Amino acid sequence: MTRTSTCVYHFLVLSWYIFLNYHISQKGRNTQMSKVFQNGGQWKYLTLLNLLLQAIFYGVACLEDVLKRMKGKKDIKFITAFRDLLFTTLAFPISTFVFLSFWLLFFYDRELVYPKAVDGIFPVWLNHAMHTFILPFSLVEVILRPHCYPLKKNGLTLLAAASLAYICRVLWIYSETGTWVYPVFAKLSPVGLAAFFSLSYIFIASIYLLGEKLNHCQWGKSSIDEKALNEKDDFCLLGE
Repeated sequence: MTRTSTCVYHFLVLSWYIFLNYHISQKGRNTQMSKVFQNGGQWKYLTLLNLLLQAIFYGVACLEDVLKRMKGKKDIKFITAFRDLLFTTLAFPISTFVFLSFWLLFFYDRELVYPKAVDGIFPVWLNHAMHTFILPFSLVEVILRPHCYPLKKNGLTLLAAASLAYICRVLWIYSETGTWVYPVFAKLSPVGLAAFFSLSYIFIASIYLLGEKLNHCQWGKSSIDEKALNEKDDFCLLGE
């Protein structure tokens, strides 16, 4: 794909995510939706946090596309490094985790994660926009261009920090309101919750490693190293 096509693609996906975030925020003003967002607001849901994250990532990607055309690669290496760090450690693992965890729980027992009563509030297209289309967009980004991964220790540490922050928010909301963000948590004992959160991190860490593997399989380590060398990007440190 040419540089212009890549720029247009990023702009279109950014527009899509901006639309979704705006649409959901506007729906949150009606009575039915406000009940869903009670006790923690819309940002208690990982699904909606992911939509915001994707909008931020594609915004950075668009900015990098434009600045690269205006200033060249060497003058924007920090933006490029930030774009890669954002995608590799957060945008790809979280979007893939949301897709897989949601649909696995949904097909096992949808009442654990997405009760049938919600169908009257979220139309089918919006459900798929939040939980299905996020994965193809992330996979296209993997195919579209190589991304420099940080050292495994650094990448997994950043992902662990983000995971811990969300878990702390979930527990804080429960301590303040007495209600769980997702119905599945109410079914678990304290030990079960600890095991669930631990397995969830192992799962998302595995997705991170899978993303790194896909990146290397698509582009080859040599091509990524060459990209880093050409851009003189000190932030790109490939982990083994």
